[in-house]
Amino acid sequence: MTKDALIGGYAQAMFAVARAEDALASVEDELYAFGKALEQNTGLRESLTDAALPVENKKAVVGDLLAGKANPVTIGLLGFVIEAGHARELPKIVDELARMASAEREHVLAEVRTAVDLSAEQRERLAQALSRATGRQVDVKVVVDPSVVGGVIARVGDEVFDGSIASRLEDAKQALGSV
Repeated sequence: MTKDALIGGYAQAMFAVARAEDALASVEDELYAFGKALEQNTGLRESLTDAALPVENKKAVVGDLLAGKANPVTIGLLGFVIEAGHARELPKIVDELARMASAEREHVLAEVRTAVDLSAEQRERLAQALSRATGRQVDVKVVVDPSVVGGVIARVGDEVFDGSIASRLEDAKQALGSV
């Protein structure tokens, strides 16, 4: 089985379970956030992918991290992937699951990086602005990334909208350099 087929298969299975449990929206968001945390947190990634660490310990780490903060379906699905030995693929699996969920709603997925989390109202305004800019309905997934410093960087498919302070400062620096 190719890696793409494996990722797609797990994403489809997780998608089907979340939908069957009538928890697709919350589980999708929680899995996406966990996948991004796994990408950014080396210690967590090493813990969940360490072959020497028993599977039950890995599942306990996830349970401890998400207890009271995530839908039990989310915790169960993460445990399922970890138990199958595919924790290393979790970020790609949940990216694919989010893409599937957006496609089912006839939307496109927008990954938005900000220095701080956004309120529901800010997310909605951003989704509307990105929808206007792309001409498509957009589902916004926020990734808190301190390296952004301020503003937002949004990726919708191949399009990148860089409204970060760093990009504005670079633009100003170049403008001043040409004077």
